[in-house]
Amino acid sequence: MSKSDFVHLHNHTMYSLLDGAIKIPDILKAAANMGMTSLAITDHGNLFGAIDFYTQAKKHRIKPIVGMEAYIVPHDLHEKKPVSGVPDSGYHLVLLVKNIQGYKNLVKLSSIAYLEGFYYKPRIDKKVLKEYSEGLIALSACLNGEIPRAVTSGGEEKAESVIKSYLDIFDTEDFFLEIQNHDIAEEATVRAALKKFSDQFGLGLVATNDCHYLNREHNAAHDALLCLQTGKVLSDTDRMQYPTDQFF
Repeated sequence: MSKSDFVHLHNHTMYSLLDGAIKIPDILKAAANMGMTSLAITDHGNLFGAIDFYTQAKKHRIKPIVGMEAYIVPHDLHEKKPVSGVPDSGYHLVLLVKNIQGYKNLVKLSSIAYLEGFYYKPRIDKKVLKEYSEGLIALSACLNGEIPRAVTSGGEEKAESVIKSYLDIFDTEDFFLEIQNHDIAEEATVRAALKKFSDQFGLGLVATNDCHYLNREHNAAHDALLCLQTGKVLSDTDRMQYPTDQFF
């Protein structure tokens, strides 16, 4: 596979506030230099960078794929309290636009997440996702996705149940199992399970890198950005940190 055949579908720009260290002009220039013809933007919970990304991508003759990494809760989005076993911000789910209706629906979902579901982060639930799923493609996301979490904490039977809940929303051609490798041990377990589920449910596998900074050497700068987000300093041992330097 050449570089031009690969499409990065999981990218966090500076609009993933205090968690993304990639400037839109920089990532588009890098993609163009590598001969890539398409690129996605999937910032955390928002579409703040969508228009800027779309406009600049066109100048680079790169097909812009507008998306968002949503926070999704398995209960009613209006519940504003901690739920055992569920992150306060919800599980991650990558949503990609495939047509104009999908873009309109993603805008709607982002708005609902902020105006109705906000609790620490902008959140949606599966009921509202199903209502506005037309024109969208979903990827199962990183280790914080509901399916990978089920694999690592609840076992394959639980994960199968979660997959079925998403196939009640998306057709099989619009729902993909996302595999990643950032040198994290849990990812190997998840990859093996997702390969099995791919065969079992007839779902496509998508390889992504969870890009939060452009180049490997930017890891330290991104780490400092996380400190700003969490009110910590680099010397603090008990703080949010990414486990490896592979998120580029």
